[in-house]
Amino acid sequence: MIFTEFLKRNRVCRHDKVSPDVEYAYCPDCGELVENKWYIVRCGCCGIKLEGTTKNGKIIPQEKFCRNCGSKNFTVEQTDKINFVDIRYAIPVKTVVKTADINYTQSWVNTAERRFSPKLLAENFRV
Repeated sequence: MIFTEFLKRNRVCRHDKVSPDVEYAYCPDCGELVENKWYIVRCGCCGIKLEGTTKNGKIIPQEKFCRNCGSKNFTVEQTDKINFVDIRYAIPVKTVVKTADINYTQSWVNTAERRFSPKLLAENFRV
């Protein structure tokens, strides 16, 4: 029982239910705002598109060498829109957008209508 609780607590949401065709969406599982980004791996020498994958959070080509020129060098470029032709080579990456949480309460008083001098609540409430 302790082992299953450990697995449930350390689970990270993969945002599988977020559709890849939208730029931003909220994940229905965890409620986080998720941004979809697309990357294409190209050969560093000849520039052809290579099929890629993600490994340990890094985007790398599936093969060690370029099939066209035999080079080991590669570059990763981010694209805004994916063409139908590039679907085979495109690598989707889902990242969580961090927003600043600001929690505060404001109240407004119209001082033009009444003569009001604001005071601190601690001065008004004495125990």
